Amino acid sequence: MNDRAALDLLLAHGTLSRTRIGKLTGLSKPTASQLLARLEAAGLVVATGTTEGRPGPNAQLYAVNAGAAHAAGLDVNPQRVLAAVADITGATVGRFELPTPGRRSADGVVTQVTDALEGAVKAAGLSRGDVHRVVIGTPGAFDPSTGRLRYASHLPGWHSPTLLDELAAALPMPVEYENDVNLAAVAEQRLGAARGHDDFVLLWNQEGLGASLVIGGRLHRGFTGGAGEVGFLPVPGTPLVRQVVKANSGGFQELAGAQSVPRLARGLGIETPEQPYADVAAGLLTKAAAGHEDDPRLAELLRLFAQRLATGLASVTAVLDPEVIVLAGGVTTAGGEPLRALVQAELAELAASRPKLLIGVVRRDPVLRGALESALATTRDEVFDTSR
Repeated sequence: MNDRAALDLLLAHGTLSRTRIGKLTGLSKPTASQLLARLEAAGLVVATGTTEGRPGPNAQLYAVNAGAAHAAGLDVNPQRVLAAVADITGATVGRFELPTPGRRSADGVVTQVTDALEGAVKAAGLSRGDVHRVVIGTPGAFDPSTGRLRYASHLPGWHSPTLLDELAAALPMPVEYENDVNLAAVAEQRLGAARGHDDFVLLWNQEGLGASLVIGGRLHRGFTGGAGEVGFLPVPGTPLVRQVVKANSGGFQELAGAQSVPRLARGLGIETPEQPYADVAAGLLTKAAAGHEDDPRLAELLRLFAQRLATGLASVTAVLDPEVIVLAGGVTTAGGEPLRALVQAELAELAASRPKLLIGVVRRDPVLRGALESALATTRDEVFDTSR
């Protein structure tokens, strides 16, 4: 326990002296010295230099050995596979992006994953065998009873019942799979807006609309992995969508998904460019949030979109009563603080409880960052277990 406490402190602070570790852990100097000697012999910590510019003799500084282990994360969507490798401290040491247009077979998926991982491993100057664990994030979720991907009909090639076995055979390290929005929530919980919160909902709005539910500090995935698929939620203001899995859409998605923003804009007489609807939505909401007094239509667009988001969130709030709701994904974060304030005010009118709304702060590849954080958490538990 003392060893792990010291390692966690070194991860948090970067470098510490023996005296500082002793004070932070409550250990005596001799015990702290023995602890550091043990960790250094195990290859888990390294001496990095000495303190300077202070009265008295310089003190030896120690840090976690970054090369003690590595973990990898993959973020998969229909357009590309994004892979990265991180050392045990969490620093990204290799990254690779593999475009994947038009690949639809399970064999192609295995090749995509192995090629993307290999690219990131090579960029890190490592071999595949140096990677301790991999976490792969995808839309939807793998049903634990069948091993098949559900809720993601738009992800070609990933629905074979033998896919997980084929990937396990192709990769030499343990592999875990997680919903992409859940991984964005992990990133916000470890590094972002949800730090210190054990009960929160992350609402993700980009190409699709989904949520991650964290209850008691842990992800809630549901019986089939479908917890948080709020895009399928029936809501007032849209026709009832039937066969939602086949349609890959539902009421809340139609009401407040990215595709709704260009429709709202055109209804207000605002011209929209011929671009992917998520890009158009983000661009419109960015302009609206900037406060263009010369065009009141943009202010109305922001108000209407906030009302739509709050309509679906009212149902989520009634069921879960979360402490915090994090608004994430490129569409909602484009609206920034003005959108957040409007949604907060509208939700106060629609919901009995009053969760605090926050804007997500992990903006660069949050799914990939969450995959790395998830893989690193398990890797650290295994590598830092010095009692084995």
